[in-house]
Amino acid sequence: MVDTRNMLTALSALSEGDREQPFAWRDGEVLNYRWLLAQVAAWRDLLLLQPGSRFALYCADSAIFAAALFGAWQAGKTVYLPGDMLPATCANLSAVVDGYLGDFPVEYLPLAPAACASNDDVSTSQDFKVLLPDFPGLVIYTSGSTGEPQAVPKCLAQLSTEVASLEQLFGARIGAAEIIATVSHQHIYGLLFKILWPLTSGRVIHARHLGYLEELPAQLGERQSVLISSPAHLKRLPAGPSLFSSIRAVFSSGGPLPPEVAMEAGRVLGTVPVEVYGSSETGGVAWRQREAGNDDSWQVMPAVTWRIGAVGNVLEIRSPHLPDMDWFAMADQIQAVDEQRFQLKGRIDRIVKVEEKRISLDAIERQLKMLGAVTDARVLLLDGVDDQQRQRIAAFVVLSAAGRKMLVAQGKLALNRQLRDGVAHAVEAIALPRSWRYLDALPVNAQGKTTRADLLALLEPRSAASEPLHAPPTKPERRLLEQEAGRVLLELTVPKDLLYFNGHFDGAPILPGVAQLDWAIHYGRAYFALAPQFLGVQALKFQRVITPGMVVQLELINDTQKNCLTFRIASAAGQHASGRITFGVIDASA
Repeated sequence: MVDTRNMLTALSALSEGDREQPFAWRDGEVLNYRWLLAQVAAWRDLLLLQPGSRFALYCADSAIFAAALFGAWQAGKTVYLPGDMLPATCANLSAVVDGYLGDFPVEYLPLAPAACASNDDVSTSQDFKVLLPDFPGLVIYTSGSTGEPQAVPKCLAQLSTEVASLEQLFGARIGAAEIIATVSHQHIYGLLFKILWPLTSGRVIHARHLGYLEELPAQLGERQSVLISSPAHLKRLPAGPSLFSSIRAVFSSGGPLPPEVAMEAGRVLGTVPVEVYGSSETGGVAWRQREAGNDDSWQVMPAVTWRIGAVGNVLEIRSPHLPDMDWFAMADQIQAVDEQRFQLKGRIDRIVKVEEKRISLDAIERQLKMLGAVTDARVLLLDGVDDQQRQRIAAFVVLSAAGRKMLVAQGKLALNRQLRDGVAHAVEAIALPRSWRYLDALPVNAQGKTTRADLLALLEPRSAASEPLHAPPTKPERRLLEQEAGRVLLELTVPKDLLYFNGHFDGAPILPGVAQLDWAIHYGRAYFALAPQFLGVQALKFQRVITPGMVVQLELINDTQKNCLTFRIASAAGQHASGRITFGVIDASA
């Protein structure tokens, strides 16, 4: 294995090793280190010819991403890693970068080298230089869960020391296991755990990330594996007995796991997840692995020094993962357990003022989650847009089965009142939520984070249907949750007065399967350049009915090589439908 204490020489070490050793799996095919080194050299040679020093990189395939990243560093380029490719993100990047790499839309002219043959030798002209510790290799963006995403620069020494800390802490635990992930490498957590740490320790990665954990058994096989995941995915584990005896470890980051989720994940996956606490700015700070009966404290990572700040009882740290050794104040309040452990007590950036009163948004969420009708909740402070509209709290609530029954039986206004009354004993009247939105699941981005922008979008006025006002709608209300090359994830709210419910069936309306297939094709054409003619559909399955008012997620994956569009419709209740649609051009002369 490569010495992880020296990530800066990783490519040189790999060049001197066995180039036939596997580097990554992709769709059952093994990519070896010969392939990787040739790809890195190709990216480097391409970028050496490009003016400018700042390039945005977005690539869904982890193997190609790793090659592009190291190739850019070998060419002396600073890489900007956005969390998505939404139009606003690309437009903002255009003001700061000199070019685009990978999967960006064609209008941004993304660069890519000519394909390298996997059996090409890496010649002496392709020798790799040692990377400098102070080289500004990366600009990464915060998730935007508490506000607008912020750019965070990272020099290579910061990344190298963090990789060394991960190997020191967890290397023996995971051994030579392969790395499978449900999270994106466009965020610091995924970048470290599924790219830099495996690459510099000789562990094999899986180039494709999993959209759903139901796909995990097919990926595992008999090989020992590590799952890199997040609370958003682990909260939606498939039900049933444990079938994952080959999993050596599970890692989770992006937010704390509720105790019951951690224990259920341990039962289903065979090992309780190791939770990692940190941020884009700080990298990893602490970790924990819950056990029944133990407290919920966090263990500080190696080389991290910590203290409780004099103001607000916030966590302050010194760390080699930071740009300097000054004390860095985080946004979390803590309570010390001993010299190496602390408990989190809530975020200070979630303490807001409403009419001069200090209100904890975390406290409101905790009270909502204690109600039997609620399984999850987020609340936000909305500022008044003018003197006529006061500040107000908006609540976004994922209902339990009991809560969904109450909503159907009593209506939204009655449920609003019941939930407000349920928390009124612990929440000041001025802080009781005034706006409510009921969801099947909280929206999450590619990093498994629920962002403020996504929640605010749920409160925007709903667009009118394209049909005349007197005609019932034929399409759901749509909201984009995630977008990357070849994949989109949409939230669809099914109108109660949808045309297709008429007569299907009286007294118990359900959405016809043909309508679901039509929506998949319609939105597939909206986001991808599909071939003009529908040829057929394979593996079509309808598992659960969709009823009026339901909120579901539609995932679309476009395979340009096979001219097929895979779709999947799911909600908190489970999977509703899936299939694979093929397109092409019919030869009229045949």
